[in-house]
Amino acid sequence: MSIINPIHKRIVTAFAFTVMFSLPLGAQEVTVDELFDELQLATVEQTDRITKQIETLWSQSGSASMDLLLKRGRDALQDGDTEAAIEHLTALVDHAPDFAEGYYTRATAYFESGLFGPALADLRTTLALNPRHFGALTGLAYILEEMEKPEKALAAYRKVLELVPHDETVQEAVSRLEGVAL
Repeated sequence: MSIINPIHKRIVTAFAFTVMFSLPLGAQEVTVDELFDELQLATVEQTDRITKQIETLWSQSGSASMDLLLKRGRDALQDGDTEAAIEHLTALVDHAPDFAEGYYTRATAYFESGLFGPALADLRTTLALNPRHFGALTGLAYILEEMEKPEKALAAYRKVLELVPHDETVQEAVSRLEGVAL
């Protein structure tokens, strides 16, 4: 037997091993749709964990470069540097115009800068790209409430509750606005 045969077997084995362990296991792979289904049956305690899982999936653009821009934008926001955040996030949406999370995070930066018009525009773009984005709906409702449009704010908050039935903060907002919006 030649030396090539054992080497060939090792290469094939190594390749098979790599492929087998680099693919996600079906039981471990969870989709956003499945998580939204779970939210409908979740307890208050489970809601936070599930929404964080959804947000984590939404934060994955599929590009390491775009994910880095999102991280830099979020880091700048966390540091209170909204100007830098807006720059990073504008670069992100310029390069990944179909990535809803980029618009949503930039809307947050605009809002924190007091720029409600651009924040609203980015929230609307987020919702056009991802109609189930409960963070964008909540942000939209909050801004509408600040703009003294309680009926529209209430409608947006109710949409959030359709997606995340046990969001206690949103439940409180709905209760608060139900009397005002009538």
